[in-house]
Amino acid sequence: MNIVQFAVSMVLFFVLFFGIGFLLNMILRSSWIMAIVYPIVVLLIVDNFAMSRYFTDTVYAFSTVFERLVNLKVVDIVILTSGFVGTIAAGLVIKWLRKNGYQMF
Repeated sequence: MNIVQFAVSMVLFFVLFFGIGFLLNMILRSSWIMAIVYPIVVLLIVDNFAMSRYFTDTVYAFSTVFERLVNLKVVDIVILTSGFVGTIAAGLVIKWLRKNGYQMF
């Protein structure tokens, strides 16, 4: 992976999950909803099979996805971590805005 692609991917994941987290936190009135859901999103990003496989063949699905998580490269881990940092930043911004009197919905 090129260093430019790496930098753009980090920023993209941060902004993408910041935006999703901010909107979900604003609509659902919960400051940390996306930070709780993010590990599930990571599992869905890493796996390469249908989501129904988690319900029909649970042992295979989780063993495969955890094996793929362990085999991730450092670049992929940093990019996924930047997405998680974006969700945490969205929660902090929502808390700060509510503390300062801004009401959303």
